[in-house]
Amino acid sequence: MTVAAEGSPPVRMAGARRNPLLQSEAVQGFALISPTFVYALILLVLPILVVIAHSFWTQNYLTIDHTFTLENYRIALTEPIYRDLLWRSLYISLTVSLLTVALAYPIAYFISFHGGRHKSLWLFLITIPFWTSYLLRVMSWKVILGYNGVLNSGLMGLGIISEPSDALLYNSIAVIITLTHAWATFAILPIFVSLEKVDRTLVEAATDLGDGPLRSFLRVTLPLSAPGVISAALIVMIPTVGDYVTPKLVGGKDGVMIANAIQAQFGKASSWPLGAALSVTTMVIVSLMAGATVLIIRALQSLAR
Repeated sequence: MTVAAEGSPPVRMAGARRNPLLQSEAVQGFALISPTFVYALILLVLPILVVIAHSFWTQNYLTIDHTFTLENYRIALTEPIYRDLLWRSLYISLTVSLLTVALAYPIAYFISFHGGRHKSLWLFLITIPFWTSYLLRVMSWKVILGYNGVLNSGLMGLGIISEPSDALLYNSIAVIITLTHAWATFAILPIFVSLEKVDRTLVEAATDLGDGPLRSFLRVTLPLSAPGVISAALIVMIPTVGDYVTPKLVGGKDGVMIANAIQAQFGKASSWPLGAALSVTTMVIVSLMAGATVLIIRALQSLAR
């Protein structure tokens, strides 16, 4: 239905039929996007479904028994070695996330609020370590923390210690230090983006109303940048739980994580079902921990208001 005044073009009313040409284009666009979306979804979901299916089977040497069983999950959750490795992985991951965010936030804050016209240069300098491979950066920390490494040599040169210490390498502390450095940039960037979206007039208004720098930061800047903090924490926490290279190179027997045990099951032990059960268990626990982290940060954000 259309309503038209004299000398004016007709106006289409609500409820009128849509243009068939536009409907045809929409259908064609959906037809083009749909197969691509389905293909990408299959590529993402299929490996996970294969792992989940294997976790309910058993293996006898090289033969897979497809009989449904929960024995693999019983072993994954009750065997002390796997339980301890999982808790160690969660502890290291959470510690790395907290340290990385704590170190990344001041850097992102400085670039956002005091970088001026050199913000792009600062961001460029932050990404320089990623010009080298991840393996090379881990090996660099192995050299720094080694018995005759840079750190021990520097402490001996300053007279702080009389002989090199072997407590800096091949333990969970070395893994935490290395992972914190490796994932620092991934935490700086989302926090910087979040700080860039903070309305500067709100900070100025808080100052005009009598808030000092610390109080205005806690009441205005920090709550408004909470989405970036949450993103940075999750970006760091989720991948570090399953890190394999860093514990292998700098962790030693005291820094082994659950990913190393999973690799052993798929490799030397040749027990794919148990390795799959360990993988699924880790994924579920990490998902729950990530959700709990988001809820905790949002609760703290609400209290700050």
